[in-house]
Amino acid sequence: MADIPSPARTSSARLPDGATAATDASRPAFPPFDWRRGLLLPCMTLVAIAVILTGELDMKIASWLYSAGGNEWIHRNGFWTESVIHKAGRLVTYAGVLFLITLVSLGYFVPGVRPRRRSLIWLLIAVVLSTGIVSIVKRYSGLDCPWSISGLGGTRPYITLFDLRPMASGCFPSGHASGGYAWLALYFFCLEAYPRLRWAGFAAGLGLGLIFGVGQQLRGAHFLSHDVVTVLICWTVPALLYMARKSPVPPPSGSILARSAAR
Repeated sequence: MADIPSPARTSSARLPDGATAATDASRPAFPPFDWRRGLLLPCMTLVAIAVILTGELDMKIASWLYSAGGNEWIHRNGFWTESVIHKAGRLVTYAGVLFLITLVSLGYFVPGVRPRRRSLIWLLIAVVLSTGIVSIVKRYSGLDCPWSISGLGGTRPYITLFDLRPMASGCFPSGHASGGYAWLALYFFCLEAYPRLRWAGFAAGLGLGLIFGVGQQLRGAHFLSHDVVTVLICWTVPALLYMARKSPVPPPSGSILARSAAR
């Protein structure tokens, strides 16, 4: 007696070639992320470090760098710190964002890029949002750069994050370093798309941020606590985005989407 095909096999046979593979590739995959160890613990640690640094320790580190240069910021206009790390580094950040935009655009036309299009879009959002938040906070923080502080080559009094101050343009957090630390989002992109490379993505973002951040500290543009808060923002943003995508909000009951899902 001939075998009777099962409904699953029958429905699968009716699909056009490659349809199942395309559906599986387009379906979002979210490997586990421990928010306690991956988000809460790093955030608490970074906040504690920032609180400890802001105040005397920030000034001691900056004063040591200043005095090591003969009571001047000898690297402020240096070739490596100004021309390479600052100016060329900014171009690297812009080029990275432009490259992502190009990849996202290709995802609509190139079959090989299409399965990663959604992940690339969220990586782009995370990078832009991280740098944008840092820029907004910096614009209204009212904290000065080290080179503007009395005793460090400037004339303004030193105030900490917890002191009363006018909400005006400032140097906190580190805008340039955010262009590097924002690529910490590569960890979450790789976690979703290439899990084995997630720590390589993390190292790339951390390494680029450290280069940008240390370069600016040597120039007298930022205190160490500025960079710590920048790391905090640039890690929290992609982590929250990943968690939000992993746990989407269900559609309201009675809506068309809810009725469709119930079917």
